[in-house]
Amino acid sequence: MTSEQTKTYDLSASFKAYDVRGIVGDSITVEIVEAVGAAFVDVLELSGQTVLVGGDMRPSSPEFSRAFANGAATRGANVQLLDLISTDELYFACGKLNAAGATFTASHNPAEYNGIKMAKAGAVPISSETGLKEIQARAEEYLNAGTIPAQGSRGLISVRDVLKDYSEYLRSLVDLSGSRPLKVVVDAGNGMAGMTTPAVLGDTLLPKLPLEIVPLYFELDGSFPNHPANPLEPENLRDLQAAVVEHGADIGLAFDGDADRCFVIDEKGEPVSPSAVTGMVARREIARAKANGEDNPTIIHNLLTSRAVPELVATDGGRAVRTRVGHSFIKAVMAAEGAIFGGEHSAHFYFRDFWNADTGMLAAMHVLAALGEQDGPLSDLGREYEPYRSSGEINSEIEDKAAAVERVRQDFHTEDVEIDYLDGSTFVAADGSYWFNLRPSNTEPFLRLNVEATDQETMERIRDRVLSVVRG
Repeated sequence: MTSEQTKTYDLSASFKAYDVRGIVGDSITVEIVEAVGAAFVDVLELSGQTVLVGGDMRPSSPEFSRAFANGAATRGANVQLLDLISTDELYFACGKLNAAGATFTASHNPAEYNGIKMAKAGAVPISSETGLKEIQARAEEYLNAGTIPAQGSRGLISVRDVLKDYSEYLRSLVDLSGSRPLKVVVDAGNGMAGMTTPAVLGDTLLPKLPLEIVPLYFELDGSFPNHPANPLEPENLRDLQAAVVEHGADIGLAFDGDADRCFVIDEKGEPVSPSAVTGMVARREIARAKANGEDNPTIIHNLLTSRAVPELVATDGGRAVRTRVGHSFIKAVMAAEGAIFGGEHSAHFYFRDFWNADTGMLAAMHVLAALGEQDGPLSDLGREYEPYRSSGEINSEIEDKAAAVERVRQDFHTEDVEIDYLDGSTFVAADGSYWFNLRPSNTEPFLRLNVEATDQETMERIRDRVLSVVRG
């Protein structure tokens, strides 16, 4: 944002906790992006080193990529343009090439948005606590000065394609060549999975797998003509659910716009919860770690994941670590705990073998492998991992969120419940029949409720009771 008289830039509207996001032409412009590229090199001390830059299918991404590259090169970095990439392709490249990088994406946000996700060498995330604020301040200095001075000799800008390397690497982690034949409907939502799915699961770059891919909205189109690329919203899954049933498919996969999250649909067109996927992948990763001689491997799950996950981890001889919600936070816990895998209720899945970063495609491959190595349908397999009934996340628009939580605490004070405050307030029934969490949104006037219970009736009773108190 600028004021014409003073020309003072303030980028706080677009710099968030974990990334940069704004409306194209307003809070994110070519001029701003070029300054951010220069600041990125300065703050991370990357002059003379390689910086990787790519972007998704949004119309502004190529221009922004070039502007970022220009700013970075001006400050002495050698830039490799990766062109069209999914966000997990950036993490792959930063990990495999041990270089810092940035990708232009606004993930599941509408078409008028774009943004920047940045990572240090080794795919280490950058957040407001680990450099993002400093990058913002430095970029504002350049914008307010009206120039980006050269740092020594200008860096070189070249082009590099990482899609085949990325695809080969994922296939080396999960071998699907021995799977029974599976028919797989994939809804790419006109996002980057339209490019990565044929490369990883199809035969455009690598040998054919025993998978028949039925494509839905594979055309890369940042205007999202069919539906928003946000599979967290149930209405955005309807086309996929219908297509799975229509084609008699074994499974459906839905990716968000930058393809770092994956949602799973069974052969009946019903969603398989991200918690069930977390359990399924955790079981496979624990077995693999133990086969490699690792004792008591660690699995991370956030506090909104079904309690079926820590129960399964314990049964399979692993160690479950419960965390707050948030991807930068979970990546840090993954590294600190030496965890082999982590899952979130929002369908972010993190892998030690993927530099502790999240990748929807690798999670999808694990589910395909689990389905393909046994004969039953996914609905039966999924039920093994979903013994409890869940409300999903319910938002209530409340101005005084703290007062609403206090009302609930008072309402439940005669019940035999324990409350913990790891992230929001989690109420746990002493008899194990239910738990629920109330979390205030940091950015919106929402109080978020998640309920899980041993049966549907209890879940609905607790859900309705809490909502009536919250909404007063």
